[in-house]
Amino acid sequence: MPNHVHVMLYVERGDDVPKIVHSWKSYTAHSIGRGVIWQREYFDRVIRSPAEFHNTRAYILANPAKAGLANWPWTG
Repeated sequence: MPNHVHVMLYVERGDDVPKIVHSWKSYTAHSIGRGVIWQREYFDRVIRSPAEFHNTRAYILANPAKAGLANWPWTG
């Protein structure tokens, strides 16, 4: 998506999600080299079942087409 990103990741119990997100945002911003590109806040959620995993993954994969971005190269 050109204005936001969806990410699914597996986090071990006890890992620090805010630290992981900060590290990822820092790495990508420095790699792109355009200064501040991320908003401070983010929305996270815990996926608790295989059905919820499937539904969330389907939503993420369908999001570019729903936004009118046919053949979006960063899907999947």
